[in-house]
Amino acid sequence: MPQLNEFTYSSRFSDSIPIVGSAFTKNQQDAIPLSFGFPAPETFPIQPIIDATTYSLMTDGDRALQYTGGDGKKKIAQWIVDRSKLRSIETSAENVLVTTGSMQAIDLAVRTLTDENDEVWIEAPTFFGAVRIFQLAGVRLRSFPVDQNGVDVDAIEKELIDATNNHQPLPKMIYVMPNYHNPTGVNLSLERRKKLAALAYRYNFFILEDDAYVDLNFSNIYVPAIYHYAPERVIYLSTFSKLIAPSIRMGWAIGNDSVIQKMHLLKVDGTTSAFVQEIVANVLEKMNVETHISSITQLYRERCEAMISAVLNYFGDEVTFVVPKGGFFLWLTFPLGVNTSHLVQACVDKGVNFIAGEYFYEGCLEFNHLRLCFTFCDEKKIDEGIKKIAEVYFANKNLQLFQEAE
Repeated sequence: MPQLNEFTYSSRFSDSIPIVGSAFTKNQQDAIPLSFGFPAPETFPIQPIIDATTYSLMTDGDRALQYTGGDGKKKIAQWIVDRSKLRSIETSAENVLVTTGSMQAIDLAVRTLTDENDEVWIEAPTFFGAVRIFQLAGVRLRSFPVDQNGVDVDAIEKELIDATNNHQPLPKMIYVMPNYHNPTGVNLSLERRKKLAALAYRYNFFILEDDAYVDLNFSNIYVPAIYHYAPERVIYLSTFSKLIAPSIRMGWAIGNDSVIQKMHLLKVDGTTSAFVQEIVANVLEKMNVETHISSITQLYRERCEAMISAVLNYFGDEVTFVVPKGGFFLWLTFPLGVNTSHLVQACVDKGVNFIAGEYFYEGCLEFNHLRLCFTFCDEKKIDEGIKKIAEVYFANKNLQLFQEAE
C-alpha cells in the first residue's frame, strides 16, 4: 500500500464546534441517563405503527413504496394545517414543508435566509444542536439572556437600535424556542412574543420559532405562537419526534410562500420519506391523538414532579430553578464558581450523567448550570440519580475540582 500523506479536511471541522457528551464515554451502559432528551419508550405507539404499516402496504403498497408515495404526503400536510390552528396559526398545505426531522428544517432555514458572515441572534442558553448548524453555516452569532419569561426582548430591541444608529449589521434571523425552552424549560411571555414579532417587521429580520415541545403542556394553557403575530416574518418549526417517536425523523416548517418554496429548493433529499409519511398519516388517522398526548403529558408531569421533589430533598436551597410547565428538562443553577463540567465527569464515575450548562452557551460561557432530562427514567431512577449527583457535589464542593478556572 502506498504511504498516505496527511489530508486536510474541511474547515467546518473546527475547534469552535462543540462535541457534547465527551464525558459520557465510559461507564455509560450502567449510568442513570439524565442527560440527553429521550422520550419515554413506553409512550411509543408501537401497535398503531404496526397496524399503520401493514395497512399502508396491503391497501396501497405499490404507490406507498414508490418515489412519489401515496396519499400520505397530502394527509400529513393537512393534519399539520389543522393542528396548527390550536397555536393560532392560520396557514395552508402549500405553506407547509415536511422535513427529515426538525433539525433539517433549521438547516434549511439558515441556508435560505443567510450568507456566510451574516448575523444570527440566539438565546443564551439555547439548544446546542441549532448552534452547531449555525456554526457550520458560517454565520456570526450574538447571544441574548433568557430569564423566567424567556429571552430578553428589551435587550434585543436595544441592540437593534444601537446597530442601526451605528450602521452595524442587523440580524437576518433570530432563533427562539418559545415553549418549554431547551434547556431552561421556561416559556416566552405573551408580551415578549408580540414585541419580538413587531421588531421583526420593523427591522426586517426573520424569526425561527422552534416549537418542538409545544404538545407536552402540563397546564393546558396555550399562548399563541409568535407566527400568529408576524406570519410574513416567522418560520414556525415543530416535530413528530415527541408526539410519536424520534426515529421516524419527521418535522415540519410553516412559512410564507416565498420562503417555503426556497427552502424546498435547498432540500437535497427531494422529499422526506414518502413511505414514512404514509405510515404516520395512517397512525394519526386511526389513533386518538388527544388521548395519546394526554397520556404522555401525565407521565411526564409525574416524572417532572418526582425530579423536583428529589432536587429539593437532596440539594435544599443549594440550587435554584424555574419549575417547568411542560417539555423535557429541568435547569439547575449552582452558586457562582461551581463548574458543572467538572462535576459531570465525577458523576459519570458514580453511575449517573447529565449535561453541563456550558454546552448551551455560545461565546458568553456560564459554568454553574446543568440540564436534567426527566422524561426517560422512571421515578425511582430519577430519585436515585439526583441523590448520586448531590452526594458527589456535597462531597467535593469545596475542592478546586469544581471551581471555575481563574
